[in-house]
Amino acid sequence: MGRGMRAYPYPRLSGAVTARVTAVRLRGPGEHREQLDVRACSAVEQVVALGRAERDDWRTARIGLAASVPAREIRRKGHWSDVSVVAVLTEGATNARSVARLSPAPGSEGDWAGEIELDRDDHLDRASLTVHVVARVEGVAGRIIASTEQEWMIDMTADAPLRARQLDVQTVSFTRGAEWLRAFRDAPWVVDASGRMPNVRLNSDFEGLAALMEGQGSKVERVVGEMLLAQICADVWTAVFHTAIGDLEVEDDGTPLFPPDWRGAVLREMLPDIFPGRSAEDALREVHLRRIGEGSWADLQPRIHLAAARRSDVPKALATTVRDIELLEQEMHA
Repeated sequence: MGRGMRAYPYPRLSGAVTARVTAVRLRGPGEHREQLDVRACSAVEQVVALGRAERDDWRTARIGLAASVPAREIRRKGHWSDVSVVAVLTEGATNARSVARLSPAPGSEGDWAGEIELDRDDHLDRASLTVHVVARVEGVAGRIIASTEQEWMIDMTADAPLRARQLDVQTVSFTRGAEWLRAFRDAPWVVDASGRMPNVRLNSDFEGLAALMEGQGSKVERVVGEMLLAQICADVWTAVFHTAIGDLEVEDDGTPLFPPDWRGAVLREMLPDIFPGRSAEDALREVHLRRIGEGSWADLQPRIHLAAARRSDVPKALATTVRDIELLEQEMHA
């Protein structure tokens, strides 16, 4: 029976609670902390891949969190008091459990933020991170009135942030494959964001592409493969953003609502780059209004592109590619 089907003897929130990992800092021996590469964290898959860390001697990981709760429902219904938001990190394999209290984020009702620490010695494989809203209900303190629908996974060893432990990339012939792919036969890849999770189709008719993506060839091929992977990730972010914006639920007064699943998490990730300095709700309303024709939708496209590129580390991947090619050329001429 799903969580939504359970009966509770007290009133609970009907609105969605969403959580995002905003940063991961690893601490090794001594006090030195290192920020984990942005590509180790996937808002779509809701996975953090700690195996991507550049150092192997880290002892603890401090995970920054942002959570959004349905504040208007709490205020309007008035069933709940002493509301708090807590993050809980557990792993069944080791019986590890840690709890951290989040704090209300300044200037935005319903947004909470904080950190939770993971000790490497307490974990083996994959830890689950869930956010709960806790309140006093009918005189009883500490009751859970809502939780995130899907937990985040903190994977101790993976170097790619994937729930199924493999990116949903399928290599298919665009000329001989599904009919809809034939229109894209000249494209090296397409992103299909129509399903429950987005996936990437690589065109096997595109000479040498699959080998490049697997990164098994020469130094140059590996460098170019990394760049291509960053570009594909940017395309995934862009496609998912457009899919999420195109399918928003809207309240009677015209207020667009964040989707409760990974689409909502993607929007919350990208909106600060699209409208810096605005609250997530304001930014969502502005993008929605422009999409339905009130304001310039075209003007937003470069900002969406930039937000997707940042999330995928395209600028860093391109800088690394240019540097590595220069070094290889120097080696060849030496």
